[in-house]
Parts: sequence; C-alpha cells; structure tokens
Amino acid sequence: MFTRADLEAREDAGLSPFARRSGQARREVPEPPSETRTAYQKDRDRVLHTKAFRRLEAKTQVFLNAPALGDHYRTRLTHTLEVQQVARSVALSLGLNETLAETVALAHDLGHPPFGHAGERLLDGLMGDSGGFDHNTQARRIVTLLEERSGERPGLNLTLDTLDGLNKHGRAGLPPEQRQPSLEAQVVDAADALAYTAHDLDDGLRSGLLHPGDLLELPLWRELQERSGVRTERPSSADLRTLQRELLGWLIGDLTRSSDAAIAASGVASPDAVQAHPTRLITYSPALRPHLRETGEFLRERLYRHWQVERQVYQAEQVLTDLFSAFEQRPGLLPPRPRARIERDGLRRAICDHIAGMTDRYALETHAALRG
Repeated sequence: MFTRADLEAREDAGLSPFARRSGQARREVPEPPSETRTAYQKDRDRVLHTKAFRRLEAKTQVFLNAPALGDHYRTRLTHTLEVQQVARSVALSLGLNETLAETVALAHDLGHPPFGHAGERLLDGLMGDSGGFDHNTQARRIVTLLEERSGERPGLNLTLDTLDGLNKHGRAGLPPEQRQPSLEAQVVDAADALAYTAHDLDDGLRSGLLHPGDLLELPLWRELQERSGVRTERPSSADLRTLQRELLGWLIGDLTRSSDAAIAASGVASPDAVQAHPTRLITYSPALRPHLRETGEFLRERLYRHWQVERQVYQAEQVLTDLFSAFEQRPGLLPPRPRARIERDGLRRAICDHIAGMTDRYALETHAALRG
C-alpha cells in the first residue's frame, strides 16, 4: 500500500521542477495530514462531495437545462468533467501536478448561477451597488464560506494552492503587482476555453442552430476537414464524430507542444519563478491563436446570440429578476440557511447566494410556485 509519504516522494521524483508539490501545500487552518492521500487529493475529494458540485448537473452550459430540450446537450457538470479530462491530460504531458490541475478544474465552475452566463450577467447587474457578482469569486466564496465539511468552521479548508487557482482562473490579464497563476491553474484556464470551443460547436451542430456548411467560413473548420480527411459540406453523423475527435486531439496537442516550448524558453525552474514570470506560459501556437479567436467570435454571433437562445435568455432574465425582487420584498420567503446569513452578509448578498446556488429547474419551479 502506498502511504501519503510514498505518494509525495513519487511526486518529488516524477514532476518537473516548476510543478507544485502537495508536500509543500498549506491550509489557512492547519490540520493533520492523511495517511493515504496527498493534500491535493483531499482537496479534490472535498470538492467532489459538495452539494454545489452535484448541482452542476442541472445548470445551463449553452442550452437551458429543461426536459423538453432533450438530455444530450452539455450541462455545467459535463463541461466541468471535460475540462478536468483535458487539464489532467495536458498536466501529465508537461510534468505538472495533475491532481492539483484536476482539483482546480472540478471546482472552477462551482460559482456559476442558473441559466449560464445570462444568469451571471443579470445577477451582476442586480448586485451592482452591493459588490457585483462574478462566478470565479463566487466559486471561492462557496469553498471558503458557504459549503461546510464540519460544524466547527465554514468552508472546506482547501489548500492555498487550490484557492489561488480558483482566484486566478479566468482573468485575461493580471495587474503588475499580482503574480501569475501556477502552471496547473493556467492549464485549467486553457482547458476551459478549449472545451467550450470544441464542445459548443458540437452542441450547436447537434441542436440544428449551426449548420456544417456555415462552418466552412471558419479557417479552423476548413483546416480541420483537411486534417481529418472529411471534405464535404454535408458531413454525416459519423463524419461529425470524426471531426470532433480530430479537433480535440489537434487543440490538446498544440496546447501541450506550444506550452512545453514556452516553458523551456522562459528558463523557469520553480513554481515561484512561474508566478514571477511576466507572461503566462500555457499557450497555443501563433498559428492557432487567430483561428480560436475567430471561432469564438463566430460562436458568439451565430450560437450564443441565436434567436432561439436569446428567447431562453429572456426567460431566464425574467425568472431571476422576479425571484430577486420577491425575496427582497419578502425576506421571509427565503429558506432558513440563507435567511440566517442576512445579519452577517446583508439581505442582497444572502439573496444572491441563494439564487446563484439554484439549478435551472429549481429556479423555474420556485418562480412558478411564487406566482401561484
């Protein structure tokens, strides 16, 4: 049987010098180490067992999570698992701490409210004079305050490395006085963008809101067809599966090779050197970056702003606006746990936490119940 000390020794021997090591991890509140799990393994398990993680199964990725739309579209949970898979694969190839990358990936979307980015924009607007709302900040709030693993203190008491990964996730650029994220957190950030680029294309085609012929205007798609050997404007279902596999392999391979080259060229030889480096080191090749940028713009215009998606966005905005207004006018409508936080956090933040934790279905059901 491998003990925790054995696992830490294997990390020391097998990881790159710039990778984070669980034996050096620290927590805000010290606690006895496990006999059989590393600190990052404990973090991963704590995230997996939260209610917030389980609720991701019924939260929107692109399409409203409702039975009428079918069961095959990605949810926030399946997206999270896809990010985990990509992050773990890239981290292993680069000699990084794959367990830390996996943990940050599993936790990175815990703070998303119902109805995806539409819900986030609306809550941010409603909370404009009360601190705003951001899903990255909310994820950290969940694991440090709202979730509890014991009655002794709030939060999960995750390692500072995991918390730092959540804190830095999703920032396009850092102020000069702030450090770069760890390479493991940078991998998760890149894996997140990779996953929603590849898989939103897949869901868009599956839904019929995107058509294969439309994608031919994308340089990424044209090159993908060349790489895969699928050269047709009307690919079959089998062809589309081939294209999806080829796309994922292409993006993951490019990200891994380009990042490996950037790390080598930087000369970093420790985690601290990574965080002091002026730029991020997990990156795509110069040839692929414009393809990804153009694809992101295409998805925004053709899928995220499609009239059928906009109709769902409008419904979501009405539901969340009505719920926020109802709870603000009648705080007694709040369940006991968020109501108990009013004195500490204020009414509006307590309402925001409660709504942000809802699944799509629960928000719709609560809205229907309040309307009678």
